[in-house]
Amino acid sequence: MDIPSKQWAQVIEKPATDVIYKQIPVQHPGPDEVLVNIKYSGVCHTDLHAMKGDWPLKSKSPLVGGHEGAGVVVSKGNLVTEIDIGDLAGVKWLNGSCLTCEFCRQSDEPLCPTALLSGYTVDGTFQQYCVAKAKHVSKLPKETPLDTVAPILCAGITVYKGLKESGARAGQTVAIVGAGGGLGSLAQQYAKAMGLRVIAIDSGEDKRKECQEMGAEVFIDFRKSRDLDLVNAVKAATSDRLGPHAVLLLAASELPFQQATSYVRPHGTIVAIGMPAHAYLKAPVFNTVVRMINIKGSYVGNRQDGYEAIDFFTRGLIHAPVKVVPLSDLGEVYKLMEQEEIVGRYVLKMPQG
Repeated sequence: MDIPSKQWAQVIEKPATDVIYKQIPVQHPGPDEVLVNIKYSGVCHTDLHAMKGDWPLKSKSPLVGGHEGAGVVVSKGNLVTEIDIGDLAGVKWLNGSCLTCEFCRQSDEPLCPTALLSGYTVDGTFQQYCVAKAKHVSKLPKETPLDTVAPILCAGITVYKGLKESGARAGQTVAIVGAGGGLGSLAQQYAKAMGLRVIAIDSGEDKRKECQEMGAEVFIDFRKSRDLDLVNAVKAATSDRLGPHAVLLLAASELPFQQATSYVRPHGTIVAIGMPAHAYLKAPVFNTVVRMINIKGSYVGNRQDGYEAIDFFTRGLIHAPVKVVPLSDLGEVYKLMEQEEIVGRYVLKMPQG
């Protein structure tokens, strides 16, 4: 196909300023890179943090955000052998890594000290054409629906990795905090596909309905519960009233990160995934020690995690509830995010041509 010299994109001109919908040049791939004609891109809460400059991590400026892009490879460098022009591909948060450091050698590529981050340290997927390292794009099977696979490329991989990190086994119970959001709706499905039982924690009747449709056995509305009531309700939702074996923290606020140690089962695992701005993890030392609670962070996934998460999707075990809107509507999506009015995942459709 003919590759244009200009394209439409959503650009953050300066840190902590709103996105601007404008035309920018199309980049050319380097020797180990591919150029992907993005068809759809999911919108992640991380993208909002990037726009607002919430994190203590320097970002590119000006910046094109986005890191859940699904499209078609239209050009590639002369060193690329693992994917061909015309193949479907996904561009993820991890745009590239060195592949030679200790972390990369041990399949912990997200911890690479020189990792490239889509939509943060390099331009991401809120544009029609995006460059990424060939070894880190995910080759997608033919006929993959690109609109609904887009959220799998970050949200799906992230929660799937978190569930693996929790160590929870089939038949055990996991509490998912923020279960009605974009991450949570996928986490519930992966948990169910992995044989886990789900306690969904969120608020509102719309999210209650969605969580029940996703297979949650219990829904707990945190806004209708005081701290002690919430703790007792979560414990009571397990058959022996000892609490869930694992907790996935997907919330965008700090309080849930402080509450989890009060209701997780002894020897249980708390996995922090959500990253509310300026928040801290706090836990009582005595109870954490004598109940042998494991608290850990989980940050996206490696290339194999990506392959496995996408495979769950292509086998029909994961359904990504999405609302598709034009790329030009990104600013409105961010407003809804800030108002906590999003159920499921918004996906941007790129302009044609």
